[in-house]
Amino acid sequence: MKPTHSTLARSWFRTIRDALTGKQYDYTSGSIPRGILMLAVPMMLEMSMESAFAVVDIYFVGRLGSAAIAAVGLTESMITILYAVAIGLSLSVTATVARRIGEDDPRGASVAAVQAIGLGLVVAVAIGIPGGILAPKLLALMGASAEVIHLGSGYTRVLLATNVVIVLIFLINAVFRGAGDPSIAMRSLWLANGINIVLDPCLIFGWGPFPEMGLTGAAVATTIGRGTGVLYQFYALTGHNSRVRITRDVLRVDLGAMYRLVRISMGGIGQYLIATASWVALVRIVSPFGDAAVAGYTIGIRILLVSFLPSWGLSNAAATLTGQNLGAGHPDRAEKSVYLTGIFNMIFLGTVMLIMIAIPERLVGIFTEDPEVLRIGADSLRIISYGYVFYAWGMVLVNAFNGAGDTVTPTWINLVAFWMVEIPLAFFLARTAGLGPRGVFWSVAIAESLMTLIAFLVFRRGAWKNRSV
Repeated sequence: MKPTHSTLARSWFRTIRDALTGKQYDYTSGSIPRGILMLAVPMMLEMSMESAFAVVDIYFVGRLGSAAIAAVGLTESMITILYAVAIGLSLSVTATVARRIGEDDPRGASVAAVQAIGLGLVVAVAIGIPGGILAPKLLALMGASAEVIHLGSGYTRVLLATNVVIVLIFLINAVFRGAGDPSIAMRSLWLANGINIVLDPCLIFGWGPFPEMGLTGAAVATTIGRGTGVLYQFYALTGHNSRVRITRDVLRVDLGAMYRLVRISMGGIGQYLIATASWVALVRIVSPFGDAAVAGYTIGIRILLVSFLPSWGLSNAAATLTGQNLGAGHPDRAEKSVYLTGIFNMIFLGTVMLIMIAIPERLVGIFTEDPEVLRIGADSLRIISYGYVFYAWGMVLVNAFNGAGDTVTPTWINLVAFWMVEIPLAFFLARTAGLGPRGVFWSVAIAESLMTLIAFLVFRRGAWKNRSV
């Protein structure tokens, strides 16, 4: 007897409810579509809140003018280098924790979590001290105008000096995702970004009893929000709700576990450093066209990232499913999980693509009334979104490699796509061919699509199934 529509609806509702409440599920033997949904729903909601904060943040900052938007864009280009390190480390954490959970070794997962947090603290201090001191000079190196440096130095200084909360929220959420507890990661980011959203206008404009801090207030709000989220993460790690628990017997330096994390993470750091450094180079190519061009590019990229984040959350399910199933000795099940996740992500991001192509001016118009900024931002949305169906598969395939512990393959793919194709093509189209910022946008669409095609061909070869973690 075939299930009725009402039966299927109730089944999906129960799965979503279980996903949000953090119900335990065996991702190595249960239904694969149900497993994808159990992981993807909280991951997508987690990233949706991140998207909401990005929209709210740039909305209020946009009220301070195009120089403020440019300052945020240039600062974020620098922060992406930090993100590369944090995400690179988190890739090794997710892969290691997922593999240990798949092997039924929760203590090994806890040891990996402790070593990752220790590494994160070292990285944060190494970046935070010089970053906080040299903030104005770093903005100048990025090509910022005198007005942008004056307005944005405080913003840049606060974010770089307090980067520890960014690093830790990435790393600890990677632990929860690898363990198959994405609902905890979701709640920590909702808490962090909910506080950000409330404090943002209060500290920027001095609402109520709060001081008027201008652009610097946006950075302070972010730090307070993410810091609160980190405190919640530590509470969860020391409680009984997570598969991974930090207890006294694992609170020590384990050089073997730390070495394995560093070995895997070097590929992940290189992978994301290559990718994010390419975005820095793109901003540098755009900046000679003026503050309006940088502001339009910044708004456009913010909106694009908003649309990507839920999709990235969905594709993160592939990393957990790949790692846990390889740990349990089910490589074919891991491969099937990747293909199903790719189909779901393609449907989602393909729908978003149609919206981006249809109404880019309305979306950019939410954040600015400057006609030149509006035009450039709309161009970025329309042109880059042409490759969304490719991006959907690219996200899933890259996460599958990383979940298997193969962080080296995506690194080489990124090197080819971004530095051998995207950057030279962007410079040629923008400067030599005279397309201006539009040339940069076309280079992004072409390079990201090429990356996906290469990743798919390499994935089909299956070498990732034999990686040890």
